[in-house]
Amino acid sequence: MVIPISMTAIAGIAIGAGLCYVWFKKSAKSGLSHMMMEAKAKAKAIEHETELMVKSAEVKIKETELEQEREFQKRFAKLDGRHRALLLETKELAAKEESLKLSEKKLLEKESKLEKLEKQKQDEINKAVESMQHIASFTKEEAKAYILAKVEEQSRADVAAIVRRYEQEAKYEGEKKANYILAQATTRYAGEFAGERLINLITLPSDEHKGRIIGKEGRNIKTLEMLLGVDIVIDETPGVIMVSSFNLYRRAIATRVIEILVEDGRIHPGRIEEIHEKVQEEFEAKTYEEGENILIDMGLFPMHEELVRLLGRMKYRASYGQNALAHTLEVAKLARVMAAEMGGDEKLALRAGLLHDIGKALTQDLGGSHVDIGADLCRKYGEHPTVINAIYAHHGLAEPDSVESAAVCAADKLSAARPGARREVLESFTKRVKEVETIALSKAYVDQAYAINAGREIRVFVNAQKMSDNEAVLLSKEIAKEIQEKVQYPGEIKVNVIRETRAVDYAK
Repeated sequence: MVIPISMTAIAGIAIGAGLCYVWFKKSAKSGLSHMMMEAKAKAKAIEHETELMVKSAEVKIKETELEQEREFQKRFAKLDGRHRALLLETKELAAKEESLKLSEKKLLEKESKLEKLEKQKQDEINKAVESMQHIASFTKEEAKAYILAKVEEQSRADVAAIVRRYEQEAKYEGEKKANYILAQATTRYAGEFAGERLINLITLPSDEHKGRIIGKEGRNIKTLEMLLGVDIVIDETPGVIMVSSFNLYRRAIATRVIEILVEDGRIHPGRIEEIHEKVQEEFEAKTYEEGENILIDMGLFPMHEELVRLLGRMKYRASYGQNALAHTLEVAKLARVMAAEMGGDEKLALRAGLLHDIGKALTQDLGGSHVDIGADLCRKYGEHPTVINAIYAHHGLAEPDSVESAAVCAADKLSAARPGARREVLESFTKRVKEVETIALSKAYVDQAYAINAGREIRVFVNAQKMSDNEAVLLSKEIAKEIQEKVQYPGEIKVNVIRETRAVDYAK
């Protein structure tokens, strides 16, 4: 059955379709317009951001340019200053050269005049001799002798005056030149000075570590003092203990051992001995390295490795309260400057200054004069004869045979004589304590001897296999008697002779 559609319905459908088309078209246009607006906004944002980045880059470029300009100005100012200084030096050198030329010219003129006067004098003498031969019937030889005697008699006073004047001028010029050289040396090198003390302070994490260091019934501290050869002072001062010894090397090793034990936390006799051996090996390597660094800095290679090691060990040696290595470096640098001023070999003077006190590194072990020890060492290891002469000459045991040796002698006196460089009281104390140790070590079967407690006590460790308890008692009395006879000291000195027997075996 076909349902008839009226015209009205058809017209409605057509109108609806047209309206829908118009609505869709408007909607599409609206969406496209919105997208275009968003794109334009984003484009503007990007453009704005780009402008900001460009401006920021321009600012950075300008800052960099300004910084480079400032740096350029600084460098230019430095170069300009150097240029001016060089111009001044050139002018001074030209003036000195001109002055020397004038002096040379004057000397040549004087020599020419002297030659003419000498010739004139000889002519006058010859004339006088001839006239005297005719007048007094003198032979030629008699007349000449007579005139020369008269001339000598008349000229003696004049000659003496001239000689005296030139001697005074030479003395004045010599003193002036010597003062100039010393002034140049001291202004070119200003060494630092720090007085060595007799104690080292060790900071502890807490006061609990004091008890660990002392140990049960004091066995840890006894082991430490026996092995290290120092006096360990533990008092009520919070957080610190003191290590006391006149020997810088022993004191440095003891300080390092205790610091390692405190860090590790395990403190007992076995561990103390183990750490002590390791630290001794470490210090031997360290002293060689320090000596090697000094030679590298000064450009004095090659040198025998034993001298290098002893040079590093001088850091742990003091003389009259002055550190031996600091004094040695000071003397070496001063001697180099002086030798340069006097036209000598700078490197040879530097080497001689560096080795002039090398014997002091062994005096605490061997005893005797550091001059003889040092000279024998340098002779043994093939050092230059000037170095050996400087070692003897700086203590007046030989005359300086060169400019370099004389420079070392002057530098040594200059270093030692400056205010605060040396302390006589400390040196006398150190010598007294060392003498006490030497007396104990001279006895048979004594392995080690350490003066502690500011020299008021000496601990002597003997070989238990070769000495009995009764002999140890006799030894303590013998040492005490010899100290009483040979050493001057205030108060009293306690002599402890320690005989320890150890039995060691291994379970395998």
